[in-house]
Parts: sequence; C-alpha cells; structure tokens
Amino acid sequence: MTVATKETVELEQYLTFLLSSEECAISILKVREIIEYDTVTIVPKMPPWVRGVINLRGAVVPVVNLAAKFGMQEKPVSKTTCIVIVEARFEDQGTIVGLIVDGVSQVMELSAEDIQPVPDFGTQVEMDYLLGMAQVGRRFALLLDVDKVLTTEELLDLGEVSSHAENALTGERAEEEPPLS
Repeated sequence: MTVATKETVELEQYLTFLLSSEECAISILKVREIIEYDTVTIVPKMPPWVRGVINLRGAVVPVVNLAAKFGMQEKPVSKTTCIVIVEARFEDQGTIVGLIVDGVSQVMELSAEDIQPVPDFGTQVEMDYLLGMAQVGRRFALLLDVDKVLTTEELLDLGEVSSHAENALTGERAEEEPPLS
C-alpha cells in the first residue's frame, strides 16, 4: 500500500494597484474596502502627503497619498483613481486610513516562494515599508507592509486629524491655536 502525501502550500492574497508607474500590493487581509475617489476635505497644516479626510458612513477617515509619501511622481485624479481603505495596526490598536492609488489591478495569490527579498537598490520606496517583491508578468510588484508605511508617530498624528475633523463635523469647537503676535 502506498501512502500519498500532499504538500500544503500556504497562499496569501494581495491586492495589486498602481502608484505612479509602479505596481504595488498589500495583503488583502488589511483591506477593508475600495471606494471611488470622491471629495476629500482638506485639513490645514498637514504634511503634503496627507490629503485630508473623508466621511465614510459617518466615520472620519484620514486620506494619505502614497505617491507623495514615497516621493514618487503624483498623477492627476482620473476615472481609475480610488481610495483603498485599510486597517493599519500599531501598539495593538487599529487605525483606519484611506490610501489614494492610481488604480486597482487585481487580487493575486502568492506563496512564500513567490516573494523575492528586497534588493538594496532600484526602488523609490524606503526598504522598511517593503515585505518583498513578487513577479507580475515581466515586472515586479512592491509588497507593502501597511503597518510600516506610516510610522507610529504619523499614525498618531492622523488619529488627531480625525478627531479634530470629527469635532468640527459634530459642531464641537476644536482647540484653536493662539494667534501669532
């Protein structure tokens, strides 16, 4: 009697999207939803990569332009531009953030063998943000670690943006900075 053994290959799904001219991907487990690009309310005194906030079914969600964050060339908003709503985790807390992307491509399944280590050169993204690279056709997709795309301090700042905007929406007065003398 022969015993057949089955090797189980664990696959993880990634959402791929375009960012400037680069193909990027994030774990589908981090994606809450994908929405059409709509009105983003600008919040003053934010870094250039924080575009503002959106109202997502009554919740105030900060919106980040990843191309600007990574120092990549920004493309104008088009029909394919969308906001990927993700949950980033830091210090055991989840934060909901919208990521502006130029277009969503596909969901692909990758095994650990499909993921190549990050090279020391050749990408416009800092290496801390990358989990690795996966081949997509003739190109590579940059696998982003959503939990490291924004630092803890940046996520805390985004939480503050959300609470200020939420206070403004509910009619409460946010703390005002004293005028310059």
